[in-house]
Amino acid sequence: MSQPFPSYYTLWHKAGSYALKFTAFAVLFFLIVPIIVIIPLSFNAEPYFTFTKGMVTFEPSAYSMRWYDAIVTNPNWLLAIKNSFIIGFFATIVATTLGTMAAVGLSSQRMPYKRLIMALLLSPMIVPLIIIAAGMFFFYSKFGFAGTYTGLIIAHAALGVPFVIITVTATLSGFDRSLYFAGLSMGASPLKTFFDVVVPLIRPGVISGAMFAFVTSFDEVVLVLFLAGPGQRTIPRQMFSGLREQINPTILAVATLLIMVSVAFLITLEFLRRRSERLRGLESPH
Repeated sequence: MSQPFPSYYTLWHKAGSYALKFTAFAVLFFLIVPIIVIIPLSFNAEPYFTFTKGMVTFEPSAYSMRWYDAIVTNPNWLLAIKNSFIIGFFATIVATTLGTMAAVGLSSQRMPYKRLIMALLLSPMIVPLIIIAAGMFFFYSKFGFAGTYTGLIIAHAALGVPFVIITVTATLSGFDRSLYFAGLSMGASPLKTFFDVVVPLIRPGVISGAMFAFVTSFDEVVLVLFLAGPGQRTIPRQMFSGLREQINPTILAVATLLIMVSVAFLITLEFLRRRSERLRGLESPH
């Protein structure tokens, strides 16, 4: 049985290790508990954002699915859900296509001004969203894109491109370019070699980037506040309106569903990460 600490660890080393673990768990607790509390509150039979006496004593009558029923019976929520998936889907396709092409180009050794171009492409992650939204609003207004699905899709795609670039670039860092040149030497065209050799190897990174782009679009509210019309309300925009206009636990029910979606995405991302490592030979399949 291996020892918990190396033999050369002093008392201060051990104390520091325990302090680091305690801090990590404390931060995790601080971040996770507010999210977990939302889940039981979404089943509250009363229109409150707090635990009732019946919920604390686990009385069946204190719990209800009424707020989940309110989602499917409210046309505003149904419209918001439909818009979020439509905008997120098409924004993800645009962001994944452009981001993958940019990452492949930036991975080339002959790419000039690589650092400058990378900084410009990643700038949407750095510049405050309020500045991006205001700039897009004035720019889109001149071309009639404000208040349209096309404008929202392009705006959300612009936010998702940096995430695709980062994940695909990380995957390409372990890619053996000799495989690409081998395909060319055997008579295949550059396009066929790219899709038959490069894409299968970087697919986990592309899918991970696409998922990040989708989540970014799905959760975005600042751009929607500036660019969306009455018919383009998304789930975050509807939640924001609900907090300002009519507070009820329907918002908690929607938040719970979003948490479940986020957990599913995280599990999928972890699966893709391990698959990518196996493809690159970093770990055994067992």
